[in-house]
Amino acid sequence: MKCPPTSRAELAQLAMMLEVTAYPKPGNVDRCHDYEDTRLEHFLASVIACRPTLDVVGRGELSIGAAIYDAVVRTNCHLGGNTHFGAFILLMPLIAGGDIPGALRLIKETTVHDAVLFYQAFAETQVRVIESDGLDVNDPDSIEQIRRDQLTLLDVMAYSAPKDMICREWVEGFPLTRRFADRLHDAGGGAKAISPLFIGLMAKEMDTFIAKKFNAEVAEEAMAMAQEVLGGRRTVESMDEECIRRGINPGSLADITIAGIYLALTEGWQWDR
Repeated sequence: MKCPPTSRAELAQLAMMLEVTAYPKPGNVDRCHDYEDTRLEHFLASVIACRPTLDVVGRGELSIGAAIYDAVVRTNCHLGGNTHFGAFILLMPLIAGGDIPGALRLIKETTVHDAVLFYQAFAETQVRVIESDGLDVNDPDSIEQIRRDQLTLLDVMAYSAPKDMICREWVEGFPLTRRFADRLHDAGGGAKAISPLFIGLMAKEMDTFIAKKFNAEVAEEAMAMAQEVLGGRRTVESMDEECIRRGINPGSLADITIAGIYLALTEGWQWDR
């Protein structure tokens, strides 16, 4: 049966749904386990709640900073805390730009106002930050510094990129997003490829969310566990159990996975084969 055309907003929602329901996805909420304060239904509620923002962004009627802020406000409709903040940072320019080159063009056009809205979005979330960062999202003076120094949203991302892999995607041209999408294409159709590709990404890239939540050593432990799974020295189930027990959740890699799934979907990848 031939399906009607699918909008970018619908593909973004589909990407978010496919990521959170993929299993096993060590350390993160999925269809088989929740965290005490954040459950699968919180993620699915956010997928639904952000649709108006995605529609407007897809029509090019909202700036990137305003889109991130609007999506965060809309998805604070539950008690599950932050679910998709990092994903919105990656998705909004991709949706608005149509592809990576288009996204990078729009990123270069971001403004001081976009940067201010981005920082205000933090006030609506419980996103973890590094306390030693000079531009402290919990400090109102940071917004004044942004205005005083005329920092655009791209400037802010470049400032944070050394310690945040989501910000690095903006600065470096979405390399991990591109890699994940390419791997999905190489694997052929079917959402079953998401979980092993996610574990493969964990094995090669240190998740900066884990580093912020704990420290770099724990983030490296997570990488080592994923490498053991790929090498057949450990089961993915035992890794998942340990990560859940210790609260080690690779949230930044999950956000990049969403962006990669979205990009692949826009390029014709078939998730349901």
